[in-house]
Amino acid sequence: MTDDMKAGALVRLVDDDDEQLKSLAFLLRMGGFEVMAYQSAASLLEMDDPRRPGCLVLDHRMPGMTGMELQAELVERGSLLPIIFLSAHGDIPMAMQAVHRGAMDFLVKPAEPDVLLAAVEKAVKKSFEDFAADAGQSDLAQKAATLTDREIEVARLVAAGLLNKQIADRLSISLGTVKLHRGNAAKKLGVRSAVAMAKALELAGLLEAGGAGQ
Repeated sequence: MTDDMKAGALVRLVDDDDEQLKSLAFLLRMGGFEVMAYQSAASLLEMDDPRRPGCLVLDHRMPGMTGMELQAELVERGSLLPIIFLSAHGDIPMAMQAVHRGAMDFLVKPAEPDVLLAAVEKAVKKSFEDFAADAGQSDLAQKAATLTDREIEVARLVAAGLLNKQIADRLSISLGTVKLHRGNAAKKLGVRSAVAMAKALELAGLLEAGGAGQ
């Protein structure tokens, strides 16, 4: 993990045990992380900035909304924050359910400091990767929105593996027109190959997964 990642990350702690919060916050701050501690799931949902990369270290058994319920709510909201469960009340089915929903790890209290720090570093690194990928996809969607209907039509056929001459015949347009639309689409999407064009269209929601080559 780079120093820039660590400096830009925020580790969120959610636990109703005040002493546990203080202990965890101290450990993580000593490890170089900025920490925000919450004593309830509701506080996190109300006060946290979901746009900041980092991770969430989460207890399960809490008054009001449990850790598992908070995870489900965050998934519903499309949160990109990796979650590490840290609970004294976990069991194998619960851990499996948490991981199935996307949790990075499920640790049992009291976790060894080195184990917890390693899990947080791994989660923070993934958070930055996920945020970057999401930003890239958003940028790609904006680029795709500039395509004309004909450029999309041509690009889809390129993605399907058709040659320029075949596309011209399929659409009953000239070869030169196909080349023009293909070039414009490639330039707008920032791609060079048919494979890259197919992937760009898929990520932009203009091509079903597996649609290329069919």
